[in-house]
Amino acid sequence: MTDTNPVLVVTEPLDITADMVITHLNERGVPVVRFNPADLPVGELTVSARFGGCPASTPVAGQLRTPSRTAGLEQVRAVYWRRPTWPAFEHLDADDARYSAAQIRHGLAGTLYALDRPLWVNHPARAAAADHKPTQLATAVRLGLTVPATLVTNDPVEARRFIATHRQVISKTLRWTPYERDGVGLTSWAEPVTADEVDDTVTAAPHLFQARVDKVADLRVLVVRRRSFAVRIDSGLLDWRKDHSALSYSVVDLPDRLEKALFACLDHFGLPSGSFDLALDRDGEPHWLELNPNGQWGWLEEKTGLPMAAAFADLLAQGDNPA
Repeated sequence: MTDTNPVLVVTEPLDITADMVITHLNERGVPVVRFNPADLPVGELTVSARFGGCPASTPVAGQLRTPSRTAGLEQVRAVYWRRPTWPAFEHLDADDARYSAAQIRHGLAGTLYALDRPLWVNHPARAAAADHKPTQLATAVRLGLTVPATLVTNDPVEARRFIATHRQVISKTLRWTPYERDGVGLTSWAEPVTADEVDDTVTAAPHLFQARVDKVADLRVLVVRRRSFAVRIDSGLLDWRKDHSALSYSVVDLPDRLEKALFACLDHFGLPSGSFDLALDRDGEPHWLELNPNGQWGWLEEKTGLPMAAAFADLLAQGDNPA
């Protein structure tokens, strides 16, 4: 593979983390074509793909063009699927907007999915499958990781029984979702929950209840292929995301058994990369919390100096030739 083979970086315009990786790719002389799907209907992105009538060795051919770059579809070495945004078509009525959005998703994403050559970091379909917390929990158990007792239910009786059994219990969302109330953006954190707080509204949807880990710190681990970057986060907070100003960071080495289990988890889901959250108890034992297939890590590089962006650039530059 020559250096004319580009890496596609698919993300929103203001993505500092993607900028960090692109800087390293530029230093390696790797061509980069960056775009956002929302650019397509405003004329900033065009795609032309041909199927059939080509040599059997080229099932799809064509080009993807931005105002400054062009990528031959059959030459793409890797796709870095970061944080793309899709057009909303707010100027159209609901039916036309829904129709147009479907054509873009199936036309643009479908064309990229048809490419059998590039490395995906990470493929959206595989990332979506890995993003289900119940699936993650079961996988972690199978891999021998320590998993806090967890209940997913919409039965308030079962929820109260679980809380009574484990006493110290937290509630977490099964999936983070953008949410506003009266025009104000809201988010949800891991929060303590008591049996008295569980009422019949629980029946509306499954909820996740989890035995609280008596933790002394948190562990965020970024894995990029077979490289791991582990950072201990000390805060005294139940959910460290609540207040980044209260956090302190230290680089740690992972036990070999834990590192291999995290590698195996990504292999199970077919992902080259992922960010793991674990809680460290008073004996130093890590307890599984979750996998984020596309987690943020840029601020951790800034705080620790770990070469995370360079690791992503190395992976993308290798493309489908990891050796």
